[in-house]
Amino acid sequence: QVQLVESGGGLVQAGDSLRLSCLASGRTFNTLTMAWFRQAPGKEREFVAAISRIGLSTLYADSVKGRFIISRENAKATVYLQMNKLKPDDTGVYYCAADPLALPLQIGTRYEYWGQGTQVTASA
Repeated sequence: QVQLVESGGGLVQAGDSLRLSCLASGRTFNTLTMAWFRQAPGKEREFVAAISRIGLSTLYADSVKGRFIISRENAKATVYLQMNKLKPDDTGVYYCAADPLALPLQIGTRYEYWGQGTQVTASA
């Protein structure tokens, strides 16, 4: 069983930056493809970014390309999401997800393990 714990969320102003972290345990980290999803109030969960097992391949939603960067430190069993130039539309609960996929995918149902989420609020 894989456990995921997110941290780093908070309340910021539009244009500011935040870095989210997700610490994994329960399985060798470099066997897991990692991803970030988010859910705004009243909306469905949506894909944000994903990274392959050793970080050679990344995938981003169009809405965050050029602003967000996903990375990982396998020695620390941690995946990060650096969020720059935050907009009010980026507000929501951000979830870390993991699965032993061969490649990063945008489909949430393909990820078996999920964290509890961390709130990000970007005020106008």
